[in-house]
Amino acid sequence: MHIAVKLMQKFKDRETQNKLKVYQDKAKLIRKRNLEAWDDGQLQAESLRLQKEAKSGTPLDELLVDAYALVCEAAKRKLRLQPYDVQIMAAIALHERFLIEQHTGEGKTLSAVMPAYLNALTGEGVHVLTFNDYLANRDAEWMGPIYRFLGLTVNSVQAGMSLSEKQEAYAADITYVTAKEAGFDYLRDTIALGEDDTVHRPFHYVIVDEADSLLLDEARVPLVIAGEPGSSISDGIRIAEVARQLKQVEHYDFDEFQRNVYLNEVGSWKAESLLGCGNLYESHNSHLLSSLNCALHVESLLKKDVDYIVRDGKIELIDEYTGRVAENRHLPDGLQAALAAKEGLQSTAGGQILGTITLQHFLSLYPKICGMTATAHASAMEFEDIYALQVVQILPNRPNIRIDHPLRIYTHKEAKHKALVQEISSVHATGRPILVGTSSVEESDMLAEALAAADVPCHVLNAKNDAKEAEIIARAGEVGAVTVSTNMAGRGVDIRLGGGNPTQAEIVAKLGGLYVIGTHVNESVRIDDQLRGRSGRQGDPGASIFFVSLEDELLLRFGIDKEFRNLRQDEALEKPVLRSKIAHIQRVTMGQNFHIRQELNCYSDMVEDQRRILYEERLGILKGEKQMSPSEQRVRLFYIDESWADHLAYASYIRESIHLESLASRNPIDEFHMQIVQAYEQIPAKINRESANMLARLGGSNDPAEWEKFGLKSPTSTRTYIINDQYIQNNRSSWTPGTIIAYYIRKILSPVFDRVFSALNKG
Repeated sequence: MHIAVKLMQKFKDRETQNKLKVYQDKAKLIRKRNLEAWDDGQLQAESLRLQKEAKSGTPLDELLVDAYALVCEAAKRKLRLQPYDVQIMAAIALHERFLIEQHTGEGKTLSAVMPAYLNALTGEGVHVLTFNDYLANRDAEWMGPIYRFLGLTVNSVQAGMSLSEKQEAYAADITYVTAKEAGFDYLRDTIALGEDDTVHRPFHYVIVDEADSLLLDEARVPLVIAGEPGSSISDGIRIAEVARQLKQVEHYDFDEFQRNVYLNEVGSWKAESLLGCGNLYESHNSHLLSSLNCALHVESLLKKDVDYIVRDGKIELIDEYTGRVAENRHLPDGLQAALAAKEGLQSTAGGQILGTITLQHFLSLYPKICGMTATAHASAMEFEDIYALQVVQILPNRPNIRIDHPLRIYTHKEAKHKALVQEISSVHATGRPILVGTSSVEESDMLAEALAAADVPCHVLNAKNDAKEAEIIARAGEVGAVTVSTNMAGRGVDIRLGGGNPTQAEIVAKLGGLYVIGTHVNESVRIDDQLRGRSGRQGDPGASIFFVSLEDELLLRFGIDKEFRNLRQDEALEKPVLRSKIAHIQRVTMGQNFHIRQELNCYSDMVEDQRRILYEERLGILKGEKQMSPSEQRVRLFYIDESWADHLAYASYIRESIHLESLASRNPIDEFHMQIVQAYEQIPAKINRESANMLARLGGSNDPAEWEKFGLKSPTSTRTYIINDQYIQNNRSSWTPGTIIAYYIRKILSPVFDRVFSALNKG
């Protein structure tokens, strides 16, 4: 099997080399189309010719050389940027719908302009999906002069824009927007009661920046549009107090990888005693059991200043991949309410969900998709499996001379922490700039305190002060700079030696360039590579090293510390086999996360297929393709939306308990599909029935005031948010034996015992 995989990889590598040779030849051809002698008017006339050709049906492949040559000349004239051959090669691969891996600092932003321009010639619109609003606005303004010079319109979408502003932005030939905002706007369109209230036009071609983050790390994240919630503390505080009184091992167990937590038999009895609720597993206590499970989860698995922070009286979740505050992100409602109760805050969970779509499903709406990132090769198989996207690695313009040192491994956290402070202090004394990537807000604050005690001044960049990110990162390459950061510095950031000052840059280069230190290894090799990639841009010198402790969470999860339990030393371990084991753990974890994504997709794919069928009908009504009176149109749209919201609520209800089917040797996914299909089949009849009844009550009135009177209106207000579904307990096959026994005793045998004892007492 291993030989087969190696042969397949060898074949793919050869195929990639052949592609790169073709791209290189085509790049030379584009270079030969030297347009320096043309005046501006000639260039603009050529762009107009290409637009006419594209709109008349000429294949874009036939226009590529002329179009790319135009963009290269426009970039030189308007921005004084001369694309490298490797940027042109990357641009060709993007047009051919590949996922390109292009090193940090290699100019992905300019590479994207060429395929964006080419595909926008048809007039159907191009979206460039960015990592955040700042980058969407920056890139649209930065690259805008090229597009406008060539006669195309460009705009960016920002959260909080008015309806008319968004309509104008999406009407542009090229639109820069975050994937999340584009997805939220799509969800808003799906509940619009008039075509004038929509912002998107039909999707055409999309370039996904930071593709590994959006296509993998956040692909399964559901975007949600919901009605406004209530605000309450309810009885969550009482349940949180019960959860705090339960002890690990004695009352509850974790699964093998500490992703989920379960009550055992003793814990069930203890909880029932504290709550005074009788048998927790009887149907009338199902909501209480669900609330207790959520409270136990947030109490035992979610840590303040690691998984979330509390700021201005609100809970803000921290993105596990970036260390940034995950803006507008919630846990699934039960967990969000439990977390608020844990911190003694009001819960803003709730509100009827009106529509939902994962980023993966949203991106699949585009007929043509491509992407770019600095780290793709490690997950090439997953990109191909989920999106049918092949990875093409583009060589850097200048060779990468960064030195990546082997892992430095310590037996315990205290030794690692001490060694980190010593390393940073000694390197800082030379004046060499240092970027330290930490695992959490908590660790970054703790390390900053230790450095201050060692007289090493540093800038701290974490979720508590993310507003200062641009300012802090801009100075991270200066002489003597020490920047302690979570993974926040990993996306959309270019750290220049000397902070962009040529004199300082020369000094820093002589010192060895930016020194990147990781305080842990991440679950994904891609995230480690993102941190490494902050150093060594465009042939700059640089170095990276990762410090690891056998007590780090990832390694504890796999029990690697047990092999060295009796060995405790302050010096680093010189055992090459350990490095291999850690690399193996990362591969296994990446595989697990891939499996989780696949399993979650199995649940969401069916619901998404159903949504698309219903939305097609809705869109036809909205555009007036079935012939209906205004009142018929309004009524039909209203009941489609109401039925779909009810269906989503039912699907969520089923998901909460579907895992129990595995205890009866039934496949939870198959059972979910069966139940959700049965429910969906009842929707058309319900829509027809409700619509007919309402039309009879309206008497055919086309007066909007009359519609309002009968409640046929959109929600008075809506909110959009993202569900962190990494916390949805998705795999119950790893229940511990004690948990399964507890379930059977409490659910099945307890009612029998209750009846027996009741009969004895009566006797």
